[in-house]
Amino acid sequence: MTFEEALALLKAGKKVVRTQGWSGAENYVKLYDSIVLESDEKLEVTPYFLINVSGEGEGFSMWAPTPCDVLADDWALVE
Repeated sequence: MTFEEALALLKAGKKVVRTQGWSGAENYVKLYDSIVLESDEKLEVTPYFLINVSGEGEGFSMWAPTPCDVLADDWALVE
């Protein structure tokens, strides 16, 4: 699927991944719009993307699509 289609899924709370451009499905991207603090207080924040890079031992990292990501048509839903 295209990035435009993947973006609609991200906005719906789903996880997506590039199937050809990245090393594996563990590198999924998800859109977040809030943070829950240790006190269970939920803060609304400017939406941001995180990429799960736990397969590389790092956990999560901030992510912004590159021009290659935006133009790619190898996006897939992660179940």
